[in-house]
Amino acid sequence: MHDQPKYIPLRESTFFSDARSARALVAGTVARGQLHEDPLLYTGKVNGADTTVFPFRIDNRVMARGQERFDIYCSPCHGRTGSGDGMVVRRGYRRPPSLHDDRLRNTPVGHFFDVISNGFGAMPDYAPQINVEDRWAIAAYIRALQLSEHATVADLPADQRGKMP
Repeated sequence: MHDQPKYIPLRESTFFSDARSARALVAGTVARGQLHEDPLLYTGKVNGADTTVFPFRIDNRVMARGQERFDIYCSPCHGRTGSGDGMVVRRGYRRPPSLHDDRLRNTPVGHFFDVISNGFGAMPDYAPQINVEDRWAIAAYIRALQLSEHATVADLPADQRGKMP
């Protein structure tokens, strides 16, 4: 196998008439795993604007996955509660905004997906590290953190209100 004929990228080829060994992709070719037919799922946008809905049902399993991924990827900067007081901030890195600010609480959920995917300001993009479903799970968990910080007794179901300490 060591001595088999092969082309080394960007080297001259005598086989092809244009003398290039690298060939152009066939028109319409899509790399495996890169056919993103659902724009809501892969961009977090509807008609170019951040979406206010999730592309799939959010259940306990998704929320648990979102918490797990948030704790791994987000909490070093944003802290476990989303207040922007993570461990790297305590060590001198720039403080991110609190996820509980009114500006971010009123932001469509698609914004969080977009920022996780593409980065924003000092925050890098996490699309290479976090798959698309997990990015949505993190966005759902962020919404739960925001709700927990600003929830009132009136937000609880009626049968749960009496169980409050």
